[in-house]
Amino acid sequence: MRTLKLGTTGPTTSALGLGCMGMSALYGEADRAESIATIHAALEAGVTLLDTGDFYAMGHNELLIGEALRTAPAAHREQALTSVKFGALRDPDGGWSGYDGRPAAVKNFAAYSLQRLGVDHIDVYRIARLDPDVPVEETVGAIADLVEKGHVRHIGLSEVSAESLRRAAAVAPISDLQIEYSLISRGIEAEILPTAAELGIGVTAYGVLSRGLISGHFERDRQLAANDFRGMSPRFQGDNLQRNLDLVDALRKIAESKGVSVAQTAIAWVLAQGPRSGASIVPLVGARRRDRLTEALGALDVTLDDADLAAIEQAVPTDAVAGARYPESQMAHLDSEH
Repeated sequence: MRTLKLGTTGPTTSALGLGCMGMSALYGEADRAESIATIHAALEAGVTLLDTGDFYAMGHNELLIGEALRTAPAAHREQALTSVKFGALRDPDGGWSGYDGRPAAVKNFAAYSLQRLGVDHIDVYRIARLDPDVPVEETVGAIADLVEKGHVRHIGLSEVSAESLRRAAAVAPISDLQIEYSLISRGIEAEILPTAAELGIGVTAYGVLSRGLISGHFERDRQLAANDFRGMSPRFQGDNLQRNLDLVDALRKIAESKGVSVAQTAIAWVLAQGPRSGASIVPLVGARRRDRLTEALGALDVTLDDADLAAIEQAVPTDAVAGARYPESQMAHLDSEH
């Protein structure tokens, strides 16, 4: 499988990463055995990057990945790279109560993640959202301390602005920025993506299928489970959903003309933006099942030429999406503001 770098200071990883959040939380019920089998299949296929957050189902996701790594063949286990987000504060009822980026909290979160994952180091460690009460320099400095002690290999960031990226990079080498990027979430193209390219910071793009919205599998009359985050997402509500699925129908025509799926086309589009932007971009795919993983991996064999890219841009214009990425209350926590 082709390889890309997360950044000039970061580890080498496969061309796709596996985002494991949906195996534990926010998208309805998931099958534990199938989730572990999917992680094993990803490692066998050469996917090395496994992404999680210590707050995904309050540690459940890290424990799941830990089990998958323990039960994987040694060769696959040794090639796996763990990417962990921290800082989100939860309560026993599953509520959210802000973010904590204090140096003492950073080291506390890391101690628990190392234990749950069953590893002696975390490959990429990053705060999920900046703590508005703690300068980014202090949070990054604490991760740098963990790097110095061998508990963390590389420093990452998540959903930060170009300005915060520069401030962080002035403190310590930043290997990777994790941020939402897809055909219908393109706000990073103006400032954030060029800054990452300039600083040699890799990008792991999450939401490349916009939580399934542009996967080609989301039906117009689908009823979401009560514990599915998408039920609160503006893009999945009412007229917004119907307008966004109109965009998917337009994308489907292009995909069918190439003999590939909608999801493969959308992932291939993100992959194509790396060479176009000068940045190193690794899409995270949120497959919870082996069949969806297989479909996503097929995107690596899709070639989009200039005519294809122009057709896709015409079918899904930059600002065509209806609705914000998150509910207004969650958008307020985004330093990246895109």
